[in-house]
Amino acid sequence: MAAFNLEPFMRSHQERVEALLRERADRLAPAGTPPALLESMRYSLLAGGKRLRPVLCLGFADAVAKASTVSAVVLDAACSLEYVHTYSLVHDDLPCLDNDDLRRGQPTNHKVYGEPLALLAGDGLLTEAFGLLASGPEPVRGALCGELARAAGAFGMVGGQVLDIAKDRAATLDYLLRLHRLKTGALIRAACRMGVVAAGGDAAALASAESYGDAVGLAFQIADDVLDVTSSAEAMGKPVGADAEAGRFTFPAVMGLEASRRMADELVARAQAAVLPLEGADGPLAALARYSVERKS
Repeated sequence: MAAFNLEPFMRSHQERVEALLRERADRLAPAGTPPALLESMRYSLLAGGKRLRPVLCLGFADAVAKASTVSAVVLDAACSLEYVHTYSLVHDDLPCLDNDDLRRGQPTNHKVYGEPLALLAGDGLLTEAFGLLASGPEPVRGALCGELARAAGAFGMVGGQVLDIAKDRAATLDYLLRLHRLKTGALIRAACRMGVVAAGGDAAALASAESYGDAVGLAFQIADDVLDVTSSAEAMGKPVGADAEAGRFTFPAVMGLEASRRMADELVARAQAAVLPLEGADGPLAALARYSVERKS
């Protein structure tokens, strides 16, 4: 049996997400919003990228949906994930955190609009994510807001960021796993779970999404750490080698490069096993798990 061809799937889903984001960006904030704020928000939101989180959300919704038409709830959930992810990148790039000059191949938000406006643009995107997710009458939107809040907040992405900047950060695998299950993994797990919840999936599908998201979230971060050592700024669209310069402990620094790659491969196998009941032996979610570690940027 031929392997699933991920390229057209990714291209079509990324194009779909881009169209959804552009459509929603046109109504991102009501009349009267300061134009400079809206411009800064749109600058980062529409800057492209892999769009992995909304693609995962759509992929899980497709896998469990009982109807052929994707609902507005699913589409809003996918976009809200990208709003939150983009806000996190804008804030991560600020001088008080990573102090980066380049993101997705273009100057970071604060380099274009200044630090105060970049900070507020991130705040705006985070808030608008929940406004979008709560914008319809469907009762399931409340559960989706809860999923996104847990993933983005103190016990999720923000908590992981705090662990990442801690002065007493431990150079141990246990610490790295805890950190990245929060900082990177929480939003990826939420993307998978939200696709299931939005499409009306059952408890078994939700458990599959949880296991898959946990494994892919860690595999994705390991791949990022490996690329930070082995790739170039041109390929990545952002600076490389910054972790080593900042003295941060990464998977290659703690485990070694080859051991890191082996762990990523084991996580991919775990993710693929988790979605076997949903899509069989060779579907898009399994291929996305492999993509998370084979990507070049």
